[in-house]
Amino acid sequence: MSNTKINSNNDVKEGSCFKSIPVSSGRESYAPQVTPDRHQATARKMKDKLNIATWTIRTLLQKGKLENIKQEMERMKLNILGLSEVRWKGAGKITSGGHEIIYSGGTESEKGICIIVDQTASKAIKGYWALSDRVLLVRLQGNL
Repeated sequence: MSNTKINSNNDVKEGSCFKSIPVSSGRESYAPQVTPDRHQATARKMKDKLNIATWTIRTLLQKGKLENIKQEMERMKLNILGLSEVRWKGAGKITSGGHEIIYSGGTESEKGICIIVDQTASKAIKGYWALSDRVLLVRLQGNL
């Protein structure tokens, strides 16, 4: 090997406008690779999802309150609605205008909970257990 000195001509000088570009690793590098049709198989399943909500109300003892709540369920497109403080006595299951109402209350008109299920989600009910005026179990089938 010869002792030849190599001269490097670097046009980039310290303090110039050229800066190093940070290299991203991890999740950030995935973002440009995502395509809109990546999840075609799961896009079909999203149509079958259920909307579930819980509300705390003061009472369902007053006339017209249940109808008002059913209208709000339809307006907000809720399939399953859990309510607390309904103040109904006893426990049971009733049907009202296509909605199934499963409730659990005490011996007096205080506390109490219920679950209101619309017509499409009511097909998924496999059973219910009213354990107390604060606990109600409803078993739903996961695949309609």
